Amino acid sequence: MSGHEAIILRVLGLDPALAGATGYGVVESDGRHCRMVRLGALRPTRVSATLRKRAGAGLTSPTAGHEHLCRIHQLVSELIEEFAPHTVAVESVFTALNRQTALRLAEVRGVVLLAAAQKGVPVRSYSPREIKAHVSGYGNAGKEQMQQMVRALLGLAETPEPADAADALAVALCHIQAAQADARMAAGFARGGKLARDGARTTPRATPPRSSPVRSQATSRPNPAIPFSR
Repeated sequence: MSGHEAIILRVLGLDPALAGATGYGVVESDGRHCRMVRLGALRPTRVSATLRKRAGAGLTSPTAGHEHLCRIHQLVSELIEEFAPHTVAVESVFTALNRQTALRLAEVRGVVLLAAAQKGVPVRSYSPREIKAHVSGYGNAGKEQMQQMVRALLGLAETPEPADAADALAVALCHIQAAQADARMAAGFARGGKLARDGARTTPRATPPRSSPVRSQATSRPNPAIPFSR
């Protein structure tokens, strides 16, 4: 995609994580081609074994998780300010995870939603299966296949690294593919409605057939009471 082509859609993709790295990637599209603008991953700060032990014993409050949430909020806010994306696309919480992990991921998701809402940017969520289906065409695609598709769709010479950032690029590409599919469907409906309206205006109305006059038998037969004049 050359620099002079108009950008139709710019998306910030996010792959949220609390224990691991939160991947992010900015992708823009001109309607035909996609281009990667930025990618990276935010890793949580390491907590020493002594602090984890003291936190488990109740001697100190575990604030590392809260600090990481603040860092994610700051990161998303800065990315939105720098690149002005039209949409923030987020991978939704995987329902098959255990309750504790799902709740922790929901915290990260809440921070992302808050940052986007404060900047006035809409957020779209996609399940892992939806992301795989939109990007690779197969909802059960493997990680290696997804990385190859991301590389091909973005025209990259190498597979994007780290893996968390590549996942975030896949989320952004998923939204672009979904938005383009919705646009094509809307255009098809609009075109079909226009053809139907044009056809209704140009089709001539059928004229009902005229009924032939029916002569009654009383008028068609001569009246015997009236003399016939020669």
